[in-house]
Amino acid sequence: MEGLNYHHLMYFWVTAREGTMAKAAEKLGVTPATLSVQIHELERFLGRQLFKKSGRGLAMTDTGESVYRYATEIFATGEEMLNALRGNPTGAPLLLRVGVKDVMPKMVAFRFLQPAFQLETPIRLISREGDLEHLINELSIHRLDVVLSDTPCDPRLRIRAYSHLLGESSVTVVASARLAKDYVEHFPRSLHGAPFLLPTTDTVLRRSLDQWFTDESIEPSIRCEFDDAAMLKSAGQSGLGLFCIPSIILPEVETMYGVRPIGQLPITERFYAISVERKIKHPGVLAITSAARHPQQ
Repeated sequence: MEGLNYHHLMYFWVTAREGTMAKAAEKLGVTPATLSVQIHELERFLGRQLFKKSGRGLAMTDTGESVYRYATEIFATGEEMLNALRGNPTGAPLLLRVGVKDVMPKMVAFRFLQPAFQLETPIRLISREGDLEHLINELSIHRLDVVLSDTPCDPRLRIRAYSHLLGESSVTVVASARLAKDYVEHFPRSLHGAPFLLPTTDTVLRRSLDQWFTDESIEPSIRCEFDDAAMLKSAGQSGLGLFCIPSIILPEVETMYGVRPIGQLPITERFYAISVERKIKHPGVLAITSAARHPQQ
C-alpha cells in the first residue's frame, strides 16, 4: 500500500500557513508551479480537495483545515524528537530561543528572562522580535521555545498554545527633570493639555491610555507617536514630552534616561510567556515562569 508522502504534506502545510502559493514557494525555495503539482499529488492521494480560491489567495476546505491540524502536530512532534536526540552535550550552553513581541518593552522582557541566567547550566540566548502571529507560528514548529508578550495568545490563531501570566504592573508617567516639575502638582489633572509622547494605536498600552484619558476628560497634547519604545524614551529624555512606562522598570528608566516620575496611573499592564506545552519542560522557560509564580520578597 502506498504511504503518505510527508514531503507533499510539508508543502501543503507551509502553503496553508502562508496563505498564498507565491509566499509559500519563496519560503520553501521552489517555484509556484512545482508547489502546485506537489499539493495536487497530495490531494490525489487523499481523494479530497484541500484548497479553494478566496480572492487573490487560498482558503482551506473543511478537509484542508483537518489535515492542517494533523500536520501541525506531526511536524511539531518531529521537531521535538530531533531536539531530544540532539540532546545537550555536557558542559555546552543550553540553547534558549525566545520570541519577544515587537511592542513589548524590552526592559520588561529582559527582567523576565533573568532567572534563566541563574541556572547551573549556562544559557545561550537567541532572542527574536516580531509580531505575535509570526512568533506563534515559529513557536508552533519549535523554532522558538517561548514567546514573551503583553497579550495572551490570540485564540483566532489556529495553533494550540498556552499563555502563562508572568506578572503585571501599573503605569507611571515620567518626563525629563526640567519638564516633570511642571506637572507633579495637581496630578493627574495637570496632564490636561500636557505635551505627550505616546505609543502607536496598535498597542495595548495606547488603547488603555486613550480610554483612561476619555474617562477622566483629560485631553493631552500629542506631540509624537512611536512604535519603537527606545526611540520614544529618547525623545522623552530630550524633554520633548511626557511619556508612560510600566512602573516595574521605573528605576532602570530613571537611571538610563535621567527622567523623573510625575505620577502613577490606575492602568494595569500584563505580561505573558506563551508556550506550546501546558506543562513546561525546557529548564530555561521553567525558570522564567517559576520565578514569576514565586517572586522573591
